[in-house]
Amino acid sequence: MTSVKPYFVQALHEWITDNGLTPLVVIDASYPGARVPDGVIEDGKVTLNVSYDAAENIQMDDELMTFNARFGGVSHAVIVPMESITAIYARENGKGMMFDVDHEEADTDDQSADETAESSENKSSKPHLKLVD
Repeated sequence: MTSVKPYFVQALHEWITDNGLTPLVVIDASYPGARVPDGVIEDGKVTLNVSYDAAENIQMDDELMTFNARFGGVSHAVIVPMESITAIYARENGKGMMFDVDHEEADTDDQSADETAESSENKSSKPHLKLVD
């Protein structure tokens, strides 16, 4: 199955925007494929304003969020793998959602579907869902 995270990110981005608020995403900057200016990384994380006013040409699909943004007055192309997003929320009230980031998933994309299904059957872990007000 495909990841549900891109669907939640896109839906929450739209919901926050429709309510006249500012959507922010927090990303794990060490995730493979993440491209942000070095000067904005703090403790391996980056909080990005992804409102239509701040992010020019924002595009979202199942794999990536891409846009151009100014950092210190200089325009940069930003590439955010959807799986690197740890949270999306409204700046004004904090409403949103947090996510886990699985670095192993990025490293094992070449694993076959049979191996994935077999390993999933052998694990008896509970889902990792968090309630965010």
